[in-house]
Amino acid sequence: MSAIRAVRSLALSTSKTLATRTALLSARARLPVLATRVAVPATRSFTVSARRLGEGTTDLAVSQKLAEELQYEKEASTDDEPAFLKEFKAHGIWEIEDVDGNDEVTLHRKFGNEDIRLIFSIADIASPEEAEFGEETTTESQEEDVHESYPLRCSFSITKASVPGALTIDALCQEGAFVVDNISFYKDGKIATDLTAEADWKRRGLYIGPQFETLDVSVQDEFEKFLQERGINESLAFFVPEYAEHKEQKEYVKWLQNVKTFIEA
Repeated sequence: MSAIRAVRSLALSTSKTLATRTALLSARARLPVLATRVAVPATRSFTVSARRLGEGTTDLAVSQKLAEELQYEKEASTDDEPAFLKEFKAHGIWEIEDVDGNDEVTLHRKFGNEDIRLIFSIADIASPEEAEFGEETTTESQEEDVHESYPLRCSFSITKASVPGALTIDALCQEGAFVVDNISFYKDGKIATDLTAEADWKRRGLYIGPQFETLDVSVQDEFEKFLQERGINESLAFFVPEYAEHKEQKEYVKWLQNVKTFIEA
């Protein structure tokens, strides 16, 4: 076969092939595409639904309730420093260390060569609804006579810069009095006063002393005088629960505002 005929034959074959492919493509183009068209909208519909659910259908209702509670609490309280706190500070005996967001409050004072520290927590504040089952409910007159009757756990520590060691006193503050549970002595003052988990673990393995009520009555009396002389007295016992309520109220208002802001973001 000559080269020219070979080229013509190849061209003809190519033309037929192209014509066949074109016909097939045209036929495919005319075929229904129902499956493809159904699949795409289904996927898009799922994506839109997921986005809407992510916005939260209850967010607005929760935010509104928080706003109502926040408004009520702000109207019920003032930003002014309460009189009891002004009076306490005016005495200039105890210094208050109160960090926003923390549930613990620390009081410091100096007495001679001693450094005295008191720690208590607002987490101990109990509501009237938390009374044990079967406990008699108090009347309104009783509530007026016995204000802030819930107990607050307090921890005192006494250290001296001149000698090692520390004395710690665990007590309950209730109804204007400190009821001592036990008095411990630690040879290592750092273990006694550090608020770390490591120090707490080390304290657990040490002898903490006898229960205060098991001591001879005369020893108890002298220890009570010892504490009274250092300002651990009735006046402080009335201040602690009052300040605990004051701080708890402030932290509650901040909590309402923070949660509301987060939900609305």
